[in-house]
Amino acid sequence: MFGIEIKRVEIEDLFNAQRAWDNLPFVLSGVPLTLLVAILGMLLGLLIGLFLALARRSDKRMLRWPARMYISFMRGTPILVFLFILYFGLPVVGIELTATMAAVLGFGLNSAAYIAEINRSSLSSVDGGQWESAQALGFSYWQTMRRIILPQATRIAIPPLTNVFLDLMKATSLAAMISVPELFNKAQIVAGRNYDTMTMYILAALIYWPMTMVFSALQDYLEQRYNKYL
Repeated sequence: MFGIEIKRVEIEDLFNAQRAWDNLPFVLSGVPLTLLVAILGMLLGLLIGLFLALARRSDKRMLRWPARMYISFMRGTPILVFLFILYFGLPVVGIELTATMAAVLGFGLNSAAYIAEINRSSLSSVDGGQWESAQALGFSYWQTMRRIILPQATRIAIPPLTNVFLDLMKATSLAAMISVPELFNKAQIVAGRNYDTMTMYILAALIYWPMTMVFSALQDYLEQRYNKYL
């Protein structure tokens, strides 16, 4: 009635184990760059996100409102569009970035918006009496922040920050769209060469999965370590 034809599917049509095994080394060669882009992007995001969080908490409008606008813009635009702007758009004004540089910068600037909100809420969750006690002891703002507030806020921020990093590591697959030779890009190359997209995409998924498990285990370790001091 609807003209639907049901085709019999063999298991090898979905996942060719031999082909996956033969091309595993080539696909795995993209893992170091995937991790590099994710880690550098996260570090950049942590640095910018901290200053954005402090600006959001500032009493000065000239700091608070630009930070709010930045966070709103980055959270309201797709990261792929921003990557295209950096890689394909900036050359129009004479700024040329390599694909890897554009990816690190794009993921770092984008993740900073989410990290800023995590940092802001973590800083706000520290009891106000901590600030008053530090002032009574004669601590400056930055001494209070570095020695008292940030260590407590870090414990609170670890779980959501780890989630940001895991999302960032998976989002690096978008860097394939600007020709960064990371894990997913390698899988696409093999898929196009062998006309077997299903096998290679499943293989890529099976590589991403244990990578995220490793960092999830690191999150558990850090949580337990910080919780010992409660």
